Amino acid sequence: MENKLAFTVPDHCDGMTALTFLKKQCGVSTRMITHLKREKDGILRNGTLLKTIDILKTGDRVVLKIPKDNSSIVSVKGKLDIVYEDDYILAVNKPPQMPVHPTKVHQLNTLANTVAFYTQSKGETYTFRAVNRLDKDTSGIVLIAKNAYTASILNKSVSKVYYCVCSGIITEKLTVSKPIAIKEGHTIQRTVTADGKPAVTHIEPVKIGDDYTLLRVILETGRTHQIRCHLSSIGHPLLGDDMYGGSLDKINRQALHCKTVTFIHPITKNTVELKTPLPDDFKRIID
Repeated sequence: MENKLAFTVPDHCDGMTALTFLKKQCGVSTRMITHLKREKDGILRNGTLLKTIDILKTGDRVVLKIPKDNSSIVSVKGKLDIVYEDDYILAVNKPPQMPVHPTKVHQLNTLANTVAFYTQSKGETYTFRAVNRLDKDTSGIVLIAKNAYTASILNKSVSKVYYCVCSGIITEKLTVSKPIAIKEGHTIQRTVTADGKPAVTHIEPVKIGDDYTLLRVILETGRTHQIRCHLSSIGHPLLGDDMYGGSLDKINRQALHCKTVTFIHPITKNTVELKTPLPDDFKRIID
C-alpha cells in the first residue's frame, strides 16, 4: 500500500508558505502536519527536507510520509463484497444483519473484523475508518479510508443515494424537513420534535406496488435514523422496521439500502461513482 502523498505546487500557490499550502490547498490537518514534522523525512520538497515556514514555488513537488497506524480490531475470516479498492480507499457492499463496528454485543461478527482479516491477508495494516456508517440491518456501500488524510478529505465530498421500501403509496416527489432528537426514555430510537436538530430528506418514488412504494432517497443532513424516522413521521414506515412501526410480514429487517456513493478522490481529484444492485430481499418484495 502506498505510504506517501505527493502534491505539485500550482501557479496560484506560488509564494505560499508550506504550512499554508498544506492546510489550505491540500487539506492536511494541523495534527498530521505536527506529526510529520517529527518524522524523519516526513515532509520533503523535491527530495529535500521542507520546513513549514519555507516558501514554495510553482512546480515544487511536496511529498508527505503518511503516518503508519495499526488496527487493534480482531481479524475474523469472512466474505467481503468489494465494490472498489485502491491504495487509499476500500469500498464494500455490506450485507444486512452485520454491524459496521464492534460493540459489547457484537465483537467478532462485524464488518471491521472481516476487513481486518482481508487487509492482513494482503500484508496491510491500517486503522478501520468507516467514512459513512450504516445501521446493522441497513445494507449497502460502506467507504473505508486507509489513512487519516484520506478519511478527512472524503468526509467533505461524499454523497449517497439510498433506496428503501416503505409501507403505503407515495406518488409524488416530496421533501420532509422535520427536526429529529433522541426519543425520551430511549438510547437509540429517534423522534420528530420541535427542539431536535434540523433534518431534511428528499424522497422520490421509483416503483409503486399494491401496498408499498420503492423510494429513492437523498439526505440533505445526516442524522441518526433520519430516513427511518422521517418516513415513519409521515405515515409510511419502512417495511421491516418494527422500531418505527413497519410491518415484518415481507422482510425481517428495515428495507433500507445505500445503493450509490459518489465522491471526489482525495488524491486523483477525479469523481468516483460506485453503485450496487438492490439486495435479494428487496427484489422478493418488488418483483
